[in-house]
Amino acid sequence: MREQIHTIPINDAMGNAGECPFCYIEKRTEEHAMDFVLGHGASYMEADIREMTDKEGFCRTHFKKMFDYGNALGNAWILKTHYMRLIDEMQKEFKHFTPGKSAKKGGLFKKEPSSPNSITSWINEKECSCFICNNVNRTFKDYMNTFFQMYKKDADFRKHVAETKGFCLSHFGILCEEADATLSGKELEDFYATVLPLMEKNMDRMYEDIAWFIEKYDYKNKDADWKTSRDAIQRGMQKIKGSDPSLPAYQLKK
Repeated sequence: MREQIHTIPINDAMGNAGECPFCYIEKRTEEHAMDFVLGHGASYMEADIREMTDKEGFCRTHFKKMFDYGNALGNAWILKTHYMRLIDEMQKEFKHFTPGKSAKKGGLFKKEPSSPNSITSWINEKECSCFICNNVNRTFKDYMNTFFQMYKKDADFRKHVAETKGFCLSHFGILCEEADATLSGKELEDFYATVLPLMEKNMDRMYEDIAWFIEKYDYKNKDADWKTSRDAIQRGMQKIKGSDPSLPAYQLKK
């Protein structure tokens, strides 16, 4: 299949797959989003971008990553106008709030769980919204669609997938969901005939690496070869939940 601009990131991920090509894609997508928000292009100074960041806000994880990124002034500008919006919304919520209005009480000896009051609902809505998460999720879905376009049309790409170390469990779940929605018939059967043994093989490989890492701490094995287990902990964590915990914080390029 001839490489096109939208297939380049997928091929790049397959070439740098490690424990999961989709972890690589997600990481690069998140880095692009961080650069967009706080990088040298100064998107945070554009009114339409700040309107979106003010509205969607950021999750705890991405606030931490934004802090580590290093653009203190950019973070301050984003926080300033986001606070303005939050305070305005909060004042409106407080103005229309009536204590006890939305609480549901049970019988004499049994109290039913209370439904969230309007303030709690407003806060919960903020907790579930993040500009960077939303950006990454939208882009990641596009890449997943491209992955299956390539998988359906390119035999060499299918072979490449079969030769990887599989996927982390988190992204494997998404992959299976998208496969069921995208493939059918023999295509779908062949897909699972490839990826299920691939996952079993590489989960076993990961287990063996972790087991040998532990054995290396036995004095009898102090002079034995580490084999492929030196980084088994971070790879083992990634294989289950995605994202290598040993990676350094992504920072603004000087």
